[in-house]
Amino acid sequence: MAESDNLAHKIEQTLPAELVGFMQNAGKLAAGRGEKLYLVGGAVRDLLLNYGNLDIDLVVEGDAITLAEELHADGKITRHRRFNTAKFDWHGYSIDIATARRESYAHPGALPTVRPGCLEDDLIRRDFTINAMAASLAPDDYGRLIDPYSGRKDLEGTRLRILHLKSFIDDSTRIWRGLRYEQRLDFRLEAQTLRLLKRDVPMLDTVSGDRIRYELECVLKEAHPEKVLRRAGELGVLARLEPSLKGNDILADRFHQARELYSSGRPLLGLYFALLTYDIYDEARERLIYYLKLNKTITGTLRGAAAIKSKMAKLADASLKPSAIYHLLEGYSTQALTAGLIAAGSAIAEQHIGLYVDKLRTVKPLLTGDDLIRLGVPQGPRIKEVLGRLLEARLDGRAMTREDEERLVKELA
Repeated sequence: MAESDNLAHKIEQTLPAELVGFMQNAGKLAAGRGEKLYLVGGAVRDLLLNYGNLDIDLVVEGDAITLAEELHADGKITRHRRFNTAKFDWHGYSIDIATARRESYAHPGALPTVRPGCLEDDLIRRDFTINAMAASLAPDDYGRLIDPYSGRKDLEGTRLRILHLKSFIDDSTRIWRGLRYEQRLDFRLEAQTLRLLKRDVPMLDTVSGDRIRYELECVLKEAHPEKVLRRAGELGVLARLEPSLKGNDILADRFHQARELYSSGRPLLGLYFALLTYDIYDEARERLIYYLKLNKTITGTLRGAAAIKSKMAKLADASLKPSAIYHLLEGYSTQALTAGLIAAGSAIAEQHIGLYVDKLRTVKPLLTGDDLIRLGVPQGPRIKEVLGRLLEARLDGRAMTREDEERLVKELA
């Protein structure tokens, strides 16, 4: 065996020693059961690219759930008996173990029907050749590269190639995954794959909104999701989701600003979703919310950002008092406000939103309801009304001290 066909050295160089030890032990345990265990998919691809991928996918020609239970006897295991797969965390690493399987699809977009198979069956069911490689973890040929579909050659040629002509028909979510890998790795879809992708864009209608949402969330977790969305726009993929969505320079600039504002970590999904849908009509936004089954928090962010957008003309008024700014923006989430700040399109509106986020939204009267009662304000709705007047006075600089507030209360009483 040529040295280049064995990944043992790369595994040991690239992955943490404790994880390497875990995989070696797993391979020995599987061999003791008369089974063969393999490292598969993205982890193998990234080893060949000299990246350290710590999400470990293992395939066993045997019983995955039983093997997982023996490897992680004292820990929590998530079992999926329909697909004979198991998932657990080991010392902070995510480990997936699956029984090698073959798949068939009852109709385009359906979840696959699975039955046990061999490693080659398992690799052919995958999305792209670069993800259809494996490395043996068996003690007698540890690290041996299994590459039946020339994935390594495609890696070297920076090509993204599907495994068979019906790949996008069987599972059109592979279209979104293909664009994501293409942009992340700076690869290009090879000619036939690109032709088939364009042909099969309508097949995106055969899968559920839940599955499309998952793919979009994966896109938005990329380092530069705007690149994927631009490519999706060029190929008609984004328009299939909603014709009014645009993956243009404006979106790219807004995403860049979002990352600058959240420099300590990637922006939350809600902010990216709000920026992506910021310029579309309310009816289109509601269709997307319903189709993608967006959760309550993200839905609130999208609707909040749209509501703030509807107030931009008022927010762009340079004569606005702080109390007016407060009332225009009160109650919206931080992400909705941030979307409005980024996409304001007016320096004055941007200044006003920034003032609210940085200062105004935390302003409160010094006096409490009990203080007002002590000062003679009758209990009931009047308490809330006076507190509101005190808040406005503090916001506008007319009541800076407790004494100022008490004097105002006496005037209002």
